[in-house]
Amino acid sequence: MPTDFAILLQDRPGELAKIGQALGEAGVNVLGFCATTSGGEGAVHLLVDDAETARRALESLGIVPAAEREMVVLDVEDSPGKLGQIAADVAERGGNIELAYTVVGGTRLAIGADDLGAVGS
Repeated sequence: MPTDFAILLQDRPGELAKIGQALGEAGVNVLGFCATTSGGEGAVHLLVDDAETARRALESLGIVPAAEREMVVLDVEDSPGKLGQIAADVAERGGNIELAYTVVGGTRLAIGADDLGAVGS
C-alpha cells in the first residue's frame, strides 16, 4: 500500500535533493509529494511505493520521519467540483480527511484519513 512519510527539514538548498537521491539510489519510487517552508524549516510529505526500503534510505541520512501513514490513491476525473464531491463522499461514510495531495503523473489523488475504508475507490 502506498505510504506517506512526513519529514521535517531545515529550509536550505539541497535538502530535498539529498532525500530524492537517496530514495532513488535505494530503488524507491516517489509517487507524489508536497513541500512547504516557513520560518527556516521545511515540511515534506513523500508518497512512496516501498515503505520499508524508504525508511531505511531515510535512516541512512539520519532522518527519522515525523509521521508515517498508509494512503489510498484514487484515479479522479479532472473537473470542477471533483474535490468537493470526493470530500463529501468520505464525510458521508464517516471519514475525516487528514492529508491529501495530487500524485505525480496524472489525475490521481492521495488521501490519508482516520478511516481509510471511508475513502473508497
